[in-house]
Amino acid sequence: MLPELGHFSLILALCLCALLGTLPLLGAARGNTQFMGLARPLVAGVFVFIGLAYALLTYSFAVDDFSVTYVQQHSNSLLPLRYKLTAVWGGHEGSFLLWTFMLAGWMLTVALFSRTMPLAFVARVLGVLGLLSVGYLMFMLATSNPFDRLVPLPAADGVDLNSALQDFGFIVHPPTLYMGYVGFSVVFAFAMAALLSGRLDAAWARWCRPWANVAWAILTIGIALGSWWAYYELGWGGWWAWDPVENPPLITWLFGTALIHSLAVTEKRGIFKSWTVMLAILAFAGSLLGTFITRSGLLTSVHAFATDPERGIFILGILVLSIGGALLLFALRAPLLRGRFSFGLLSREMLLLVNNLILVVSAASVFLGTLFPMVYQAITDDLISIGPPYFNAIFVPLMALLVLALGVGPLSRWKKTSGNFLSRQLALAALASLILGVILPLLVTGAMSVGASITAALALWIVFSGLKDARNKMANKKSIAAGLRSLPMSYYGMQLAHLGVAVLLTGAALTTLYSQEKSVLLGVGESIDLGSYEFEFQGAKPITGPNFRGMEATIAVRRDGESLRDLYPERRVYLASGTPSTEMAIDAGFWRDLFVTLGEERGDGAWSMTIYVKPFVRWVWLGTLLMCFGGLLAAADKRYRRVRESRAEAAVTEPSAARSVDGIAGVRV
Repeated sequence: MLPELGHFSLILALCLCALLGTLPLLGAARGNTQFMGLARPLVAGVFVFIGLAYALLTYSFAVDDFSVTYVQQHSNSLLPLRYKLTAVWGGHEGSFLLWTFMLAGWMLTVALFSRTMPLAFVARVLGVLGLLSVGYLMFMLATSNPFDRLVPLPAADGVDLNSALQDFGFIVHPPTLYMGYVGFSVVFAFAMAALLSGRLDAAWARWCRPWANVAWAILTIGIALGSWWAYYELGWGGWWAWDPVENPPLITWLFGTALIHSLAVTEKRGIFKSWTVMLAILAFAGSLLGTFITRSGLLTSVHAFATDPERGIFILGILVLSIGGALLLFALRAPLLRGRFSFGLLSREMLLLVNNLILVVSAASVFLGTLFPMVYQAITDDLISIGPPYFNAIFVPLMALLVLALGVGPLSRWKKTSGNFLSRQLALAALASLILGVILPLLVTGAMSVGASITAALALWIVFSGLKDARNKMANKKSIAAGLRSLPMSYYGMQLAHLGVAVLLTGAALTTLYSQEKSVLLGVGESIDLGSYEFEFQGAKPITGPNFRGMEATIAVRRDGESLRDLYPERRVYLASGTPSTEMAIDAGFWRDLFVTLGEERGDGAWSMTIYVKPFVRWVWLGTLLMCFGGLLAAADKRYRRVRESRAEAAVTEPSAARSVDGIAGVRV
């Protein structure tokens, strides 16, 4: 009966979402505070019932209830408990339930942390999210019910979870990525609420900025976790492959990055309003695009969940209705979004606009390269491949331009900045970046490389220009400590995120330029040199796991005759499915990784294997961590929590709603 209870919980959640998507919006349109006040209690009910459904599905996995079709298809009695619990999102139905549950969690968070906003605005935000939830729940109940039963008799055992997903990376990557994706649904709802109210001003941008920053930060770490998981799990030694399933998160991230910068201009200067709303729509569209690609049957991949075209058509319908409706509302409100642009060519507004244009063009180029092969195949039935050469040829130069603008932007002034002022501010930083950009790679690697010098110069340009900006802002303070205390949290977040870009840029370029690899066949006692390291194969032995059998090799690593450590790559076969799998062995370090992938046994105890030396690869993920922390710091700025100021802004923005802002305290979640 528990699966049926889970199914019933989803039905109840759908009913509550239907009320949430109608009554609060109607109340906001008519000024009915009672209808608007229903939004928060309804959100709480939606969260409870979707959470109950998720908990019941998880319990079905934990107790091996193979009468549930989804459990039978994605679990097995031999599967370790940690993977049984995470197998919930190992397939299409469960992953979409997780997506919907996370949306409910974001809705509840908005309900709890929006007490300083006008009631009408919050009602519209939650109402829009309720309408989105209606679409998701209808899709789940109509085509993707995770609680369907096997009839007439349950299976004796399950098929098993995909062997590539039986890994720690699978535990952390999908939930984090979904959380970031769904976070942009909240930003989208804020934009739609502003359009519905007909007022887009500094107050709206200030309310929206922390939510956009948090969603961006979580999506950043979600993409980084996916890159890290692919690096050590797939066995090819790379950290990004321009995979058509991995690209949509990057597209969303690029739009989101443009959005958080555009929101800053809208808040500070009251301009770019229409552009900011459009970026919010595009970021949300990017998240739905990722959902459509992985659930449409267009791709066959470990990342792709569904092969049923009916599901893809349903998701496409949700995408068309939500994005089409948003664009229609945007067009109807266009006269309200007009603004005057009065700023110079070197002003901060102009540089942020250039930043936005580069990011949007980058996202469009990735979008084109991702979807064109699918469209081409649909039209011609022929296959065409667009690989890394296309993406690198377009994306890398655009990112170089972005980095140049990134160094200038913080030092520019609002409205108007003279060229002489910028040249005086940046001349020393530019000279130091160029000189050290040539010297440092030469000292570290002992070899001259144009690519490494350009990369180092660009990274140092970000660092030195940021230091110059910080020095300017603390110039009139009594001490360094006083200057540091005077800077807002959002400024520290910006500087940390920009530093993360510099670190990521360095790691990505240097690991690409200086990585080494060899595919070899080694017998026991034989060794191979790669770079300054010696790898000796010392034999292989059988191993047994809870649900697999395999072989484990021992590779002794030496440098200059001194032993560093032993590496233990594995070759596994999973018992339930008979699927072979490879577990890489990695010696991780701040400056380099040593990486060994075990291949096949070739007879006489010899094994094929691939050995990599990957310098600076950890800097890729260190950079993304810094960017994530920067986004969270910016969202934590105290000015986003100023109750009195927000209420004053509410009175200006929506007088009728401002009068009721204190009355909502009686409506508790």
